Amino acid sequence: MTETASLKDRYAFALQVIREAGALAQGYFRDRDALTIKSKGLQDMASEADLNTELLIRERLAERYPADVFLGEETGPTEFSPDQGIWVVDPIDGTQPFISGLSGWCVSIAFVQGGELRFGMVHAPERDELFAGGTDFPATLNGVPLAPPREGTIRDGLVAVGYSTRMPVAEFLPLFGAFLEKGGMFYRDGSGALGLCYVACGRLLGYVELHINSWDCLGAIAVIRAAGLQVSDFLAGDGLMTGNPIIAGNAVIYEELQALLERR
Repeated sequence: MTETASLKDRYAFALQVIREAGALAQGYFRDRDALTIKSKGLQDMASEADLNTELLIRERLAERYPADVFLGEETGPTEFSPDQGIWVVDPIDGTQPFISGLSGWCVSIAFVQGGELRFGMVHAPERDELFAGGTDFPATLNGVPLAPPREGTIRDGLVAVGYSTRMPVAEFLPLFGAFLEKGGMFYRDGSGALGLCYVACGRLLGYVELHINSWDCLGAIAVIRAAGLQVSDFLAGDGLMTGNPIIAGNAVIYEELQALLERR
């Protein structure tokens, strides 16, 4: 099997798996009063829905591609060498909205090979939306190609501003204040992956966050790149394992957000 054929096979199979995982997670969501919720830290929750959804994805991928590696938010990484393909998974991105009964949560799957992000997909079951795209795969929403990117500056619409308690408030506030002073208006829905996908489909103009983990964003970054938008080099350094800052948007907005990030 050629590399291209291998990627196409993985892409098609991942679409099946993410739908199955979304259905499992949605079942938990609709019976969430029965869930046992645990805290992993400040504003960082998890339940058996997160773990069992990740285990389903992990098992399906291991059965089909036993030579590939897995990196999941809940179960961590398996051992790997640089030449192996790596599946990067967040079973439920937006656990806080999930346990609160809000629809802003999703399942995210990405595939990295040779240090390059090859494709990714983000499925929001309660919103009946499946974003997908990657290298040699068009950016789509429910199988329909996304419209061309929106034009404009941060003054012309909403920009997702991500935040997590991993970052000190004192580091976040200068960026946030400068963004507001520049005339921007922020949006936050509890899921970094969905916020990034909304940039890809034109609902939001941009996205900025001082630190985000790979499982929270790589699936969506693949969609953004396939849509023709600009996004920072997330895999630079040890981004895969330790995370990185992220900026996304059209060329103008990317430059504006980058300048704000550098000013803090």
